[in-house]
Amino acid sequence: MTPVEPSNTDYSKPAVWLCWPGREDACTQPQDATIIEDSGKLKHEAYHAAKSPTIDCFYVYPTVSTQTTGNSDLTVTHAETSVVLAQFARFGEQCRLYAPMYRQVTLTALRAGIAGQPIPVDRNLGYSDVLAAWRYYLAHENKGRGVVLVGHSQGSGVLTRLIRDEIDGKPIQAQMVSAILMGTSLPVPKGADVGGAFKHVPVCHSNSQIHCVIAFADFRANVPPPSNTRFGKAPDGMQAVCSNPAALGGGSGKLDAYLSSRLVSGTEPGAQQASWTTPAQNIDTPFVKVPGMLTGACINDEHGSYLAVTVHPSTSGKRTSEITGDVVANGKVLEDWGLHLIDANLHMGNLVAIVASESKAYKASAH
Repeated sequence: MTPVEPSNTDYSKPAVWLCWPGREDACTQPQDATIIEDSGKLKHEAYHAAKSPTIDCFYVYPTVSTQTTGNSDLTVTHAETSVVLAQFARFGEQCRLYAPMYRQVTLTALRAGIAGQPIPVDRNLGYSDVLAAWRYYLAHENKGRGVVLVGHSQGSGVLTRLIRDEIDGKPIQAQMVSAILMGTSLPVPKGADVGGAFKHVPVCHSNSQIHCVIAFADFRANVPPPSNTRFGKAPDGMQAVCSNPAALGGGSGKLDAYLSSRLVSGTEPGAQQASWTTPAQNIDTPFVKVPGMLTGACINDEHGSYLAVTVHPSTSGKRTSEITGDVVANGKVLEDWGLHLIDANLHMGNLVAIVASESKAYKASAH
């Protein structure tokens, strides 16, 4: 791929950052959760950001812009702040948080392409912005600290390119605590941990492994990737990485999910989450937790390499036995997308715990 130069976007200006340490912004939105036991009992869980985290997290958000052009501009809108709430702000338990705005390919362009009526887009523009933001961060903010890269969907694609071009095999890789690439098909040679997208960055296999990558795409266990799937497949000789945040060493694990208590962004009105409890109870937090309801395991079969999520029905009947997160269009679930809308929500607690372990391992390795 032809090298791309960083854009001339001035990332010294606060307005082009969604999240920046020490200010009120998209990353300081409320993160409290309501724990819903199978019995229907509710318990409040308060969120507390770290006061002096020793590492940073750098986030590139997925395709969210609803602007009518092929590429978005750099204006912060509800679309960007809402996805930060769902996917990134909770990492503030372990990190200083950085999230640049970038001129991404919009939802409008994505939908037009799917409909067979593509509109003009510049697919290098967003990457050139993120590259400029990354280099600004390294030059002015990093100061030798460890950093976790976090992305989803289009953001994961941008970060994959950034890691390949700017980090893989270079001295800065020693400061990359890990990369969390959600909702993507990261290729590796079959049976290998390195050698596909990256030459020197392996797949993570434990919570304390550092300088490695976590990547996955979620599907319901009873609705595996179809033949036209968008995720879980890789070129011939390769397979898509599937790292289960609930069990990086392999096997099944309990998902420590933080699900939206309200409508999942990107779903149609008819796909809104039904009442969480029977009888219905008031939920006044942005997130809910459903202990014991969700498990996940990486599957590698004829359907692809993907993270299969099993929803366990309520034994009491007092807690819902279903979750919302499928992509829905014209009243129909698009099975080729899997649970793409909630890739981050399903594993958020697990991922934050992994970053906590990695942070300790990184600190120990530096001495």
